[in-house]
Amino acid sequence: MRRTITKIRPSRTTPLRNISGPRRSLATPAQARPDDAQITTLPNKLRVVTEDKPGHFSSVGVYIDAGSRYETARTSGASHLLDRMAFKSTENRDADEMSEAVNALGGQVTCASSRETMMYQSSHFQSVTPAAMSLLADTIRRSSFLPEEVAAQQEAVAYEVRELNAKPEMILPEILHQVAYQNNTLGNPLLCPEERIPLVNRDLLAEYTRTWYRPDRMVVAGAGIAHSELVRLAEEHFGDLTIPSPLSTSSSPSRSIPSHLLPPSPAASPSMYKSLTTAASSLLGSRSTEEPSFEELISAKARYTGGHLFIHRPEEQFNHVYLAFEGVSIHDPDIYALATIQILLGGGGSFSAGGPGKGMYSRLYTHVLNHHPAIDHCSSLHHIYADSSLFGIVGTSYTSLRPKDMLPTLVHQLSSLLYNPVGERELSRAKNQLMSSLVMALESRAVEVEDLGRQVLVHGRRVSVAEMCEKIEQVTPKDLMRVAGRVFGTRVEGPPTLLVMGQEDIPDWQKTMQQYGVGRMI
Repeated sequence: MRRTITKIRPSRTTPLRNISGPRRSLATPAQARPDDAQITTLPNKLRVVTEDKPGHFSSVGVYIDAGSRYETARTSGASHLLDRMAFKSTENRDADEMSEAVNALGGQVTCASSRETMMYQSSHFQSVTPAAMSLLADTIRRSSFLPEEVAAQQEAVAYEVRELNAKPEMILPEILHQVAYQNNTLGNPLLCPEERIPLVNRDLLAEYTRTWYRPDRMVVAGAGIAHSELVRLAEEHFGDLTIPSPLSTSSSPSRSIPSHLLPPSPAASPSMYKSLTTAASSLLGSRSTEEPSFEELISAKARYTGGHLFIHRPEEQFNHVYLAFEGVSIHDPDIYALATIQILLGGGGSFSAGGPGKGMYSRLYTHVLNHHPAIDHCSSLHHIYADSSLFGIVGTSYTSLRPKDMLPTLVHQLSSLLYNPVGERELSRAKNQLMSSLVMALESRAVEVEDLGRQVLVHGRRVSVAEMCEKIEQVTPKDLMRVAGRVFGTRVEGPPTLLVMGQEDIPDWQKTMQQYGVGRMI
């Protein structure tokens, strides 16, 4: 989830006073070409990375290797509440002082939580970068988690979850993850489960930050700022942060989770009065009652399970079908071919005011939406993570088209990629669109610094746009067929993930998959 505070003010003519402090010894920055990012590792293993490009605005951010994939049944929902608690009262500032300081920055201040990352970021005039870093460090390291502020954000989260549960297009991708990675890592709920909201309190939030907000799991990134300046600021605000000893994180006895903290026991069908996420948890079962240690959590690999889930919603005016498979991780060389396949499939809504640049020549437009008026939306999906990814197709139809009649249309598009080579012209268009989307996105300074921080957090280095575009250019029609076979061919290891919501299920979906030669035969 993402929280953004935006304030614009005229640029100051006089820079803010520099904050001074004792200097610490620094590691030697890695040698880099002039157009490369510079990376320095502080003695406490926190990494600092910059790209010093000219411009009126600067962006800085702190990116933490934490998120819902590392949560347990006892800590579930903590990362969601934490991003809600950003820029509230701290040990140094009360709520009014924090709000005034954020407003004084001008620009945009953001906090976001995801499955693998917690992000705190600011885009602002260059002169106020020291003040921005002070605010980021204050909310990350010294949040007070006052009971009244926690209670207010619990209410806000409850409202947010209710709103999202009323929007299938927003909540179904979340449920898809729960079905694809049942009861582990990437299948942990990104949104705080409704029954967990009152239990994510001050003590739990403080414990979560102590456990996961460690310097060896942090990257401080900056764009539009001198590397030496950001290293100085990072050392000043985070240089004294220490890594907890193994004794404090792993030698404590295993903790049994109280039964009232666990998801509901399995049920035959979801209640109409439960949220969709709670219903999905009920059908998929519950987690182990033994809480894993810190070392077990950080070393746990995403375990794709696949599966089939039907959510009966007879009052829905649309039928929703999600078909997904386990893709390749961000570190796999085939990620570029799979990303090209997603762009080639493309898709979107049945109405669009755009043209070729918005994917109107993609296959899911030309082969599906243009030929099936009862299908309101059809698009490809690709969620990429450090050790896995989720790739597939989404279809939404009016109730006049039954889910079992929509599924063959979706599966046929995947089958075509498995058994028919893609033409050079179509491939060239998809690659150009993928490369242009990468380049244009990075025109934004906020996107640039986020990309910089996340890449160093995941890869340990900056993967340049030139390098990514070069690898995309190398993708061939043979690569697409090979990678398609690897992800959704008949010899893949894991079963498909099928999520259906609407008036009726698809009882013979495996037969449809077999007819088109898609997915593992079960």
